[in-house]
Amino acid sequence: MGTELIRVHVKEENDDIPSVPPGFESFAAFNLQRVQDGEKQESNATSCSATASASESQSVKMDTEFEDEAKVTRSLRHRPWIKYEDFNLSLRPRLPKGVVRGCPQCSNCQKVMVGTATTYLAALPKGGFVSARWHPESAHKPEIEDAPVFYPTEEEFEDTLKYIDSIRPKAEQYGICRIVPPSSWKPPCPLKEKTIWEGSTFATRVQRVDKLQNRDSMRKMSTMSNHTRKKRRKCMRIAVDCGTDSGSISGSNDAGVCEAERFGFEPGPLFTLDTFQKYADDFKAQYFRKNENTINKGGDMTMFQKTCEPTLDNIEGEYWRIVEKATEEIEVLYGADLETGVFGSGFPKTSNEVSSTTNDRYTKSGWNLNNFPRLPGSILSFESGDISGVLVPWLYIGMCFSSFCWHVEDHHLYSLNYMHWGAQKMWYGVPGKDAIKLEETMRKHLPDLFEEQPDLLHKLVTQLSPNILRSEGVPVYRCVQNSGEFVLTFPRAYHSGFNCGFNCAEAVNVAPVDWLPHGQTAIELYCEQRRRTSISHDKLLLGAAREAVRAHWELNLLKRNTLDNLRWKDVCGKNGMLAIAFKERVETERVRRQFLCTSSPTLKMESDFDATSERECSVCLFDLHLSAAGCHCSPDKFACLTHAKQLCSCAWGAKFFLFRYDISELNILLEALEGKLSAVYRWARLDLGLALTNQIALEEEKKPPEGSPSKDVRASSVAHSSFQVIERDNDNFEAKPKRPGFRET
Repeated sequence: MGTELIRVHVKEENDDIPSVPPGFESFAAFNLQRVQDGEKQESNATSCSATASASESQSVKMDTEFEDEAKVTRSLRHRPWIKYEDFNLSLRPRLPKGVVRGCPQCSNCQKVMVGTATTYLAALPKGGFVSARWHPESAHKPEIEDAPVFYPTEEEFEDTLKYIDSIRPKAEQYGICRIVPPSSWKPPCPLKEKTIWEGSTFATRVQRVDKLQNRDSMRKMSTMSNHTRKKRRKCMRIAVDCGTDSGSISGSNDAGVCEAERFGFEPGPLFTLDTFQKYADDFKAQYFRKNENTINKGGDMTMFQKTCEPTLDNIEGEYWRIVEKATEEIEVLYGADLETGVFGSGFPKTSNEVSSTTNDRYTKSGWNLNNFPRLPGSILSFESGDISGVLVPWLYIGMCFSSFCWHVEDHHLYSLNYMHWGAQKMWYGVPGKDAIKLEETMRKHLPDLFEEQPDLLHKLVTQLSPNILRSEGVPVYRCVQNSGEFVLTFPRAYHSGFNCGFNCAEAVNVAPVDWLPHGQTAIELYCEQRRRTSISHDKLLLGAAREAVRAHWELNLLKRNTLDNLRWKDVCGKNGMLAIAFKERVETERVRRQFLCTSSPTLKMESDFDATSERECSVCLFDLHLSAAGCHCSPDKFACLTHAKQLCSCAWGAKFFLFRYDISELNILLEALEGKLSAVYRWARLDLGLALTNQIALEEEKKPPEGSPSKDVRASSVAHSSFQVIERDNDNFEAKPKRPGFRET
């Protein structure tokens, strides 16, 4: 899931002069003092009179991020009735800069400042700096339970989806879990090859950790910025009139406006894995240094910095201190959502990527994330396109404090994350059943952000402390991922987290059959939110249903008890997950068609209607794989059945409807899924093109030489006897015993 930059264009408003000028107070006189460079400069109070008063000259630098302005020297004449300090109009106190990157030579250098003392990194060029300091005394470590950890045996680890299904009853209650592979499972990592490690570059994102939770909405900042500009202009006029340097007035540098316009995860510099490791390791080492004092023989005290290796608790407590109550601006970089199709996967895709033929097991393993989404039994195997991040894994290259904010997976899919190497990754998970409660809590505590952007949680730019969530009754669980381990998230389970140092992980989605009801809920929410889908839910559902009927046909008529066929059998029947999900979808479709389509022409949808490009509703962006409404006035514009009337202004009779299957055909498919053998045969013959005579002919061609046992002949005999059951059960067919297999021409 990607992120978007949020930009607000501020429009100037006319100046409205208030009845009481800002910054003024009658009668009360006071001493205006200024502190600079640690020295107090006192000025005596003067009365307002026509006589000249004492003046002092000061040089003041106007420092703005977006304008270069010269130093100006003016005569500063303080007037006691002006409250100069009231001109600090920023929405929040501006934090000292914690991390600054870059110099004229590069964009990825840094130096460390502790207090007012500056220490440059010896290995890096001078230019950027880290002024932030570790505050262990103010740690905000959340008090939460840990998610479960599972240790599959070698045998259990062989069948990926079967194992995930076996742990689902326990793990889904937490929304997240950790899976530790058997000790023998050590896949090689092609990313560690020197040509990639030192030669391939990737893009990073800039993350302001202190702004992930505590920030103002862009709209509010925009409104306040307009007000600030008006006040600033008046203030500057007053300053000029009073002989005051306008640069000395806090808030005169458009900081709030610029911050409002640029908040988001902006693009950062390019790195190789080698250079990013150095950057990440240096940042962590410098950030977690401690100041210690020593006394030499002469009795003089010397302060020096001691490198400290922080514990996991130290890092977690410091991270949430920054998010909740930052004292500096903390900026980190994250190589997130990197396409493995471009940069490369951490798993071997072909045998020539590994050093030995014995490692071929890893190229074919179900735990290889390149294979995982389309494993037998995954509904995603019926998606033909290579959707990046869903069917094609993404890489995540992190450093200390780089974050992934609260979110659910697209379409509420499962996700599996594997860490190839590096420091631990801290996860937080909320069970899918509590997703609505989390959303309500975030809206309650961040109302301005959600009022401005209702789909804020889709942007992955907002954190909220687990302690706050727990105080509102939202269960949150911790999961600590180590190198060589998997983390599994369940449908609609919100999750977030951060990295504890330099590491590399890879993630992708999967959709076992039990995901179907969650996926249906997701597309209904997307429709309400006018959000574009990533995959066609109806295409996947129909693909799974058709494949299940094929499995039924082979099991019942040809007695092919393969593992894949048996897998589909387990989710069928009247109480099967696939049959239930399909029945609910057919009923929804039936009601919509019955209500809308009685007076308009209906047409058969071409099989390639959405083959080359996705067809979506022009109103709500709902996927149109199963049905669509159109009008001759706009040949390439369609709507879902719910929004057919909003498609255009033409008369209702001018509209037409496209159906991939009519309701009677969908009912046959449903009966086949529920186990009715006559429906299995009808659907196999009419939709899948399967006929017993064709299968028997193919089996005869494969018949072994005379004298050897022929299991194919037995299969034909079984098929024939099974089909007699179908004929007796189906009133639409007549018994024709002279023909060994029946196929209509």
